[in-house]
Amino acid sequence: LKDEVRTNTYKTAILQNRHLFQDKIVLDVGCGTGILSMFASQAGAKKVFAVDCSAIADQAREIVRINGFAENIEVIKGKIEEIQLPVDHVDIIISEWMGYFLLYESMLDTVLFARDKWLVKDGVIFPDKAVMYICGIEDGQVKQERINFWDDVYGFNMAPIKQIAIKEPVVDVVLPTAVVTDAVPILHLDILTCTKDDLAFQAPFKIKATRNDFLHGLVAYFECAFTQVHKPIGFSTAPFCNYTHWKQTLFYLPDVITVCEGEELTGDIACQPNKKNNRDLDIQLSVSFQGQHSNYSKTTDFRLR
Repeated sequence: LKDEVRTNTYKTAILQNRHLFQDKIVLDVGCGTGILSMFASQAGAKKVFAVDCSAIADQAREIVRINGFAENIEVIKGKIEEIQLPVDHVDIIISEWMGYFLLYESMLDTVLFARDKWLVKDGVIFPDKAVMYICGIEDGQVKQERINFWDDVYGFNMAPIKQIAIKEPVVDVVLPTAVVTDAVPILHLDILTCTKDDLAFQAPFKIKATRNDFLHGLVAYFECAFTQVHKPIGFSTAPFCNYTHWKQTLFYLPDVITVCEGEELTGDIACQPNKKNNRDLDIQLSVSFQGQHSNYSKTTDFRLR
């Protein structure tokens, strides 16, 4: 709730489009405290079904009541895949489903289930578009503290721990001054039409150095957009934008790459749920570079958990 970028974007998208919500039936997937449901009710929705499978649903029901929305908002505790709604169809689905790296522990597959089961033809989903990007960063000091630290721990070599650490993506805030390449998209999702199979993806990419520097890793971030509205609106989790609780996701490379302005780095990223625990993500990152001062060609397997 303290993430103003996220909450204000949803609030604006809903309240500036009362014509979409007036007298409509709305489904809030993963309602949490119920704040999006209350925005929808303020926008004129005839009925809102707010669904969450966790204990927060009990608090949401009370929050809805004390704010005067008990007649309009029905809080349902349970899994979307298991509950029954007292209606056959809904006109609008709203959800804050995004996770770290967009897809980590996300509820998108649940939103797609709700879409296929209840959303009317030509219905509305908030948000309806998502794009993930990748770029390169200089982050030597932090890499030293997090990864290379294990080379010499009070005089002892703890390289086996380093091999684990390098394979774990880091979710943290990246300063815009650390970015040393342009950013390119690696995943486009249209929530109106995509399927669960689209959530496992593979994408080649090519990024270009914007200055002479050292490249220690790659960073992924995402943008979401509400395009079915009168005036499209969205938000970004990029390093150049205001802070969000999703931050950015860093993938440190085993070796440093020396880049000169204009030189290109090519790569390929593949992501799929871990076979033993589908809440975790297996991410394979291949990077190739031939430059004036540096050559690099390696594939690294990461696990986001």
